[in-house]
Amino acid sequence: MSYQKVTATQIFDGYRFLEPDTVLVFDGNGVVEHIIPVAEAGEDVEKIDGIVCPGLVNTHCHLELSHMKGSIPEHTGLQDFIIDIVSKRHFPEEAIIAAMQAAEQEMIADGIVAVGDICNNTLSISLKAKQQLAYYNFIEVSGWNPAIAEARYEHSKNILNKFESQIEDSRFQISNCSLSPHAPYSVSNALWDLLMPYFSEKTITIHNQESAAENELFKNGTGKFRDMYAKMGLDDSHFTPSGKTSLQTYFSKLNEAQNIILVHNTFTSFEDIEAINSNPETRISKPVYRPLSTVFFCLCPNANLYIENTLPPIDLLRNKNCTIVLGTDSLASNHQLSIRSEIKTIQKHFPHIPLEEMLGWATINGARALQMDSLLGSFEKGKRPGWVVL
Repeated sequence: MSYQKVTATQIFDGYRFLEPDTVLVFDGNGVVEHIIPVAEAGEDVEKIDGIVCPGLVNTHCHLELSHMKGSIPEHTGLQDFIIDIVSKRHFPEEAIIAAMQAAEQEMIADGIVAVGDICNNTLSISLKAKQQLAYYNFIEVSGWNPAIAEARYEHSKNILNKFESQIEDSRFQISNCSLSPHAPYSVSNALWDLLMPYFSEKTITIHNQESAAENELFKNGTGKFRDMYAKMGLDDSHFTPSGKTSLQTYFSKLNEAQNIILVHNTFTSFEDIEAINSNPETRISKPVYRPLSTVFFCLCPNANLYIENTLPPIDLLRNKNCTIVLGTDSLASNHQLSIRSEIKTIQKHFPHIPLEEMLGWATINGARALQMDSLLGSFEKGKRPGWVVL
């Protein structure tokens, strides 16, 4: 069998930078065979100028919105952004599929090997069946009016069934799907009740506290979301505010999930994290030692700047030992689908955060969030994580 031997200026293994003059040995299928000192590697060692790290993981993406690049102006605020998405997303299927194909190639060129992708339809199935990337398909469920909860649930369950029956195992032998709530402001209690039995053993994702108005809605029943419902003709008479933030209101509904990915977290507070931390079934622990039900905070800083022109409290998340992962959101809310670009944006605004820490967010943490860490996310014997030069 042929082997590829690689060393580099620095090697990041998913957890830490390795000692200088370390060599990665891959078999002919890209599986990690050995991690050894250069003195033991023999001949034919390829020297890379740069940082070599495992393939990157995009934990939150909307591939099906790729055709909307440049369609929505920046800094409109989340509520107007949502209205624009709903009203402008309808294009011919051929255009949507072509845009998804181009976006996938963009992610591959960025060094991304796995994606947590939000799905509202089945248009991406044919692309994903080609197995160029590993996907966790989050079948997104929304419906604010309790009267349509059953219909919305059945519609999403039908999409889930088509994904499960038509997508074969990926080349990484990993491909999974789950029913995931869109956001706390778009899922009625009746719809939550239908969804919760399907969370067990799955990774569940939800858009969390992307706007200050989300917390205002749940605390006081006022604010921009009530205005958005009126503009969209949505009946919100069923809603009663809890007097708590949105995260504290809905979080217990996710208790049965294997993993929980909270996306954006732009207005998550110390009190929110303390409230989660007080629940032993879902407490946030340090990155290496995680309970079965794990909470991952997904940062999409470029999208946060695009929509709300603000950034999440990254230092707060770090200080509270939250498990952080990275995502790109969509081309409707971002100029590119690049985890490297997300890291650069964080470096610009938080220059004190070590690169080693952020690379862990982009590799092993993302793989764990998507339940793909048995094969991806780190250089460990038997894994096939791909590798990227930074």
